[in-house]
Amino acid sequence: MILYHGSNVEISDIDFDKCKPYKDFGKGFYLTSLKHQAVRMAENKAALFGGEPVVTVYEVDNDIMSKEELNTRSFPMNPTIEWARFIVNNRNRKFDDSASEECNIDAKYDVVLGPVADDAIAATIRRYMGEKLDEEGLQKKLTYKELSNQYSFHTSKAVSYLRKVGTLNE
Repeated sequence: MILYHGSNVEISDIDFDKCKPYKDFGKGFYLTSLKHQAVRMAENKAALFGGEPVVTVYEVDNDIMSKEELNTRSFPMNPTIEWARFIVNNRNRKFDDSASEECNIDAKYDVVLGPVADDAIAATIRRYMGEKLDEEGLQKKLTYKELSNQYSFHTSKAVSYLRKVGTLNE
């Protein structure tokens, strides 16, 4: 399977110290199987931070999510309350129950797969986090629509399965 990472620089080595915390699935290296999504992310990063858009391309085994030696978590490709709760917990700087199965702030999951929380969904999740929306209201707002996907790699063991192929420019 081919995965793409959009940025304003080519990724030579994956360095978790450069990964930001409080992301959807926790601190990690994020990729997508959707080329257009990675291109859009690269364009956004270049516009924000300078440089040129670069999409680094990786190959990974199709069965990465079922490797016995990896602890993985997959969410359906439509928004669910479990997915939203997982995102809320990972984004919440005050959440401190790292032992919870409903977060990945401690990188307990080597790889996580699920939809991207787009701007509309992120706004709904912020309302929920700010206690302006209860869980029932959150569930109603998480109606199905076509979403982007994200694979997040959180450990060196998981990253060892990624094989860099090059960039889209090559």
